Order: sequence, then C-alpha cells, then structure tokens
Amino acid sequence: MSCRAAGARIVIAVLAALCTTVGAGPSAVAAPAEAHIDDRRTEPDRTIDIGVYSPAMDTVNRVRVLRAADPATPAPTLYLLNGVGGGADGNWLDRTDVVEFFAGKQVNVVIPFGGAGSYFADWHREDPVLGKQRWATFLTEELPPVIDAEFGGTGANAIAGLSMAGTSVFQLALAEPGLYRAIGSYSGCVRTSDPRGQAIVRTVVGSRLGNAANMWGPPTDPAWSANDPYLHAETLRGTEVYMSSGTGIPGPHDTLAAQPDPAQLAYQLLFGSTLEAVTHLCTQQLRDRLQSLGIPATVELRPTGTHSWGYWEEDLHKSWPVFEAALNR
Repeated sequence: MSCRAAGARIVIAVLAALCTTVGAGPSAVAAPAEAHIDDRRTEPDRTIDIGVYSPAMDTVNRVRVLRAADPATPAPTLYLLNGVGGGADGNWLDRTDVVEFFAGKQVNVVIPFGGAGSYFADWHREDPVLGKQRWATFLTEELPPVIDAEFGGTGANAIAGLSMAGTSVFQLALAEPGLYRAIGSYSGCVRTSDPRGQAIVRTVVGSRLGNAANMWGPPTDPAWSANDPYLHAETLRGTEVYMSSGTGIPGPHDTLAAQPDPAQLAYQLLFGSTLEAVTHLCTQQLRDRLQSLGIPATVELRPTGTHSWGYWEEDLHKSWPVFEAALNR
C-alpha cells in the first residue's frame, strides 16, 4: 500500500471515529472484531473452503477443511502447513493423496493457505512486500476456536509442516505450549539463531522478496534466539515429536516414472538435492539435542530422497500413527 493510500485510510478512520463519538456517545463504540468464518463453500473433492477473518492481520485467510468421517461426532484436529509458497506453488491438496488418505479417519484436517515466506510468525514490523504478518497469532489463538466451534473439535490438536513450515511447527508449539499434542517436521531446519540458521532464514524470506529484519530484527536482536526451537527444546517435553529428512541423494521419487514432469524432476535433482542435504544435517542436529535432554522423538532419516512432495506424502503416512495416538489419548 502506498503512503498516500495509507494516509487516506487513517483520515477516513479518524473522521469515522469522530462522527461516532459526536453522534452516539460512548455506548455506540463497536466491540473489537473477533475471528470468524467470513464465507464458506464445499468443493468437489469433499473439502470445505472457508475464509476466516483474522483480526490480527485484518485479512480473510483461506483455509481448507477435510471433515472427519463422522461429522456428527466430535473429532480432534490435524493442522497441515504448506511450504515457503504458502500453497500457491504446490500444496497438500494438489501434490499428495491427503484427501484419499484421510477418508474414513475420525479427524478434521485443516490446511491454511497464505503466509508465503513468513515462517508463520508474528513479525516485528509490517513488510513493504509481504505486508502485515501475524500468522502465529492467527494459527494459535484465532483459528483453533473457530475450527472447534464450526466442525465439532475436541480441543485435541496436532500440527505438521514441510520445509519452511517444518521449522514453524516447532516455533508455534513454543508460542503456545500445550496447544499441540504432537508436531511433525518434514525436511525442516529448526535451528534459526546461529549464523547458518540466520542465513537460511534470510534466504527463505528473501526468496519471496521479504526482509527477515522485519520479522525478528537485525542479527543481534534477542527475537532470533527467542524463536529458536533448538535453544528452547526443553519446552517440547511432553509433546510427541516426529521429524524426517532425506539425504539429497536421488531416490525412488526422483525418476521420470515417479515424476513425469521433466521440469519438476530437473528441479528436484538440481536444487532439491542440495536443500535436502542441508535439512538432513539440521534434523540430525535437533535429534542429538533432544537426545541430550532425554526428550523422546520419532526420527526418520532416509538414506535417499530430495526436497520434494513424493517424500513428504510418505512422511505424512508414516507420522500419522504418532499423531493419531497422541490425539486420542
């Protein structure tokens, strides 16, 4: 938004406030807006597309919901976060068998869209390109009550995410301890405040033309350490943790038979290999940290595999028993 447009909005808001005060007195002051469903439609694939208004961001965010097998019976909720593109360049619905896999399972699956390059965090400042980012507030405070009320949630939650979101799931668990009974990180890089971690975060945010300094400040800002799950791993005690990563060595999903799109396959081999090799080291690092603290975790370190959807679909399948047990305990 330009400065001129922003200034106009401020003037209009001030005039509206003055008119309200003069015309009606204190009793006419509107109550603060609450998160709510703004619109809703059922999709052909049996999912429900809802627009959820976020007071924190003053936006309507798109969310897809896969209803539990028996909608009349209360069900737990599994949140699935998309990667760096926020779902615009590939998501759980169009790249995996998530609809078929959860058919018949008594769980509401919730897939938020948006948040590209945001780490699903609450940013210090509004970004000139990415705008106002208050995703942690939306995902931990605003969205869950709406989902539970509308879709019969039991209050038991789990959350999983891939790539960028494989970091975010840990940060969200730290932001709201006890909200999630289980978390799943597929090809994530959790340590964010050391020089390598900061470089990765800046690269991820920069890939969407955002500025990571608007998220957590300059490299010396304490917010970097405050949002580093590696440093605060003790907070994860009592939460079921599932982590997975490949090595970057091409595997069964890195062939033309498995990936018939030559351009996508080339990306997996040229870039996905390097990305996954990095996340492999990150996953090992967090595994060792959790072991040193005596915190149990299920860790799947594949001998092959690139940074790509075929493996994340497998990860979801393998991690579901961990989530299911935690959600129903």
